[in-house]
Amino acid sequence: MSLMDKFSLKNKVAVITGAGKGIGASIARTFAEAGADVVLGARTEADLESVAADVRAFGREALVVPTDVLDFDQLQHLADSARARFGRIDILVNNAGGFPPKPALDTTARELEGAFRFNVTTAFELTRICAPIMVENTDGGCVLNISSIAGHKPTPWFAAYGTAKGALSLLTQELAQEFAPRIRVNAIAVGSTKTDALNTVLTPEIEQTMVDLTPMARLGEVEDIALGALYLCSPAASYVTGDILGVNGGLERLNMQMPRAWGGIG
Repeated sequence: MSLMDKFSLKNKVAVITGAGKGIGASIARTFAEAGADVVLGARTEADLESVAADVRAFGREALVVPTDVLDFDQLQHLADSARARFGRIDILVNNAGGFPPKPALDTTARELEGAFRFNVTTAFELTRICAPIMVENTDGGCVLNISSIAGHKPTPWFAAYGTAKGALSLLTQELAQEFAPRIRVNAIAVGSTKTDALNTVLTPEIEQTMVDLTPMARLGEVEDIALGALYLCSPAASYVTGDILGVNGGLERLNMQMPRAWGGIG
């Protein structure tokens, strides 16, 4: 096997949540270009069909399964659909998640629990469902969780999101220990990446400030995350598990400046 062959996902089957837009869609396209068949899960079927068309343009199969990750029955259906269509699952990307920046004093306990459920519990549940299917194959499999630099670099207004992503990163390491050596489990700590979600809070002034505070002097592109995902899910990373790969432009603190509760900027 050549060095470049180690980055191939030929004949692998990847299940990706949040696959209709942004990072999830880019990962789906990248995996297809690398040779994988892709099972696409997200709430909006039209978005999934658009990504599926791109996957098929690379000569790979795409299975569209509209999925709300907060509905655990739908997570089971997503995994069952993948198994029924392809007979296997080799890769799981838990990408769906998020929560907007919000002052801690304005964040309710219900919202905190909701952020945890959306970012952590859903990833745990789908991993729990998919892992036994992965080990039916002699090669085992790998799980990739899309975490965030906010999970280990605290800043004002990120109490809910940062706590949830911190828990997701620790869950990644816990499962890596428990599932080794049959299943590798890793995460990517993404930085500020240009997606529809970021665009909801982005103004030209905010963007320039974020760029100025990023050592690499730009915001991330979804392809940056997808290439990190390709590495972690390919044979090139066969000796990597329990790792949280930073793809964030060198950030040592969040580049979104939010006020402290009683004055000042964090």
